[in-house]
Amino acid sequence: MGAEGERAAAGESARPWDQDELLRLMDVRPAGPGRYTAPPHEGAERNVVEAGQLLADAVVAASKEIPEHRVTSASMVFSRAAGHDKGVSVDLDVAHRGRTYSTVQARVAQEDKLRCAGLILMGADAEDLVTSTAPMPDVPRPDAVRPFGPPGMQVQGRELRVVDDAYDWDPQHVGPPELMVWTRFAAAPQAPYLHSALMTHSVTHWAIAAALRPHAGYSEAMAHKTISTGISKATVAYHDDIDVSRWFLYVNRAIYTGRGTTQSEGRVYGEDGRLAASYAVHGMIRPLARRGGAPDMVL
Repeated sequence: MGAEGERAAAGESARPWDQDELLRLMDVRPAGPGRYTAPPHEGAERNVVEAGQLLADAVVAASKEIPEHRVTSASMVFSRAAGHDKGVSVDLDVAHRGRTYSTVQARVAQEDKLRCAGLILMGADAEDLVTSTAPMPDVPRPDAVRPFGPPGMQVQGRELRVVDDAYDWDPQHVGPPELMVWTRFAAAPQAPYLHSALMTHSVTHWAIAAALRPHAGYSEAMAHKTISTGISKATVAYHDDIDVSRWFLYVNRAIYTGRGTTQSEGRVYGEDGRLAASYAVHGMIRPLARRGGAPDMVL
């Protein structure tokens, strides 16, 4: 009997896909020197863990490993998909631990097989010597944008509002290769690194949809059905603190799509215009390959 069957036999239902569940999955637990683990999630519609969630696991693990520093940058290559139905482990190798900066290598595995690997830069904060920031785009405020929540993207306790209704599964609706999305969670987690984790979870959400938007006849609704899409690498720089219980804005633009790949650049702003993070995402967009009659499973 599988874990889901054991749950049913015990009278338990699958956990709801909500903010608390996201935090349960990303707030990794110590499991020995340099090792952290995240539990499984039962009942997922598609048994593939999102790239942003795996990156967030590594960010939380590094934050717990070196609590005197905060994560300033995290980069990860996603080599193989991980499933929701089994837990994952995050193994850390602290390559350098200094007073100003620390360097941490992270490897995420499931069933003893590598799923993704990355490098995390951590540092101690200092007073500003000089400061400047790229301005937030002039977009409608959240209360002027319609709520957004298509099937498969709904997380209870998380609100999404897409500027100009730009996220559209209709393959005939085209526009520039960009998406701007207001996001807010229902509650503020206690630890700053959990705010960062919830923000990180969605940095990989918008790259593929933005890249497909200018091309008539294609949309993200076709992903894993007639086209193969996935995230192969993501890098996030964490600039300023963010409170995820207040509105914040993802600004995502695809700058190149071709040769089966796409590259996006993004920024995350607080509602007050502070630049909280910036990121780069490398993705895959290809004809769907089938093996043995079943579609490939990709991140």
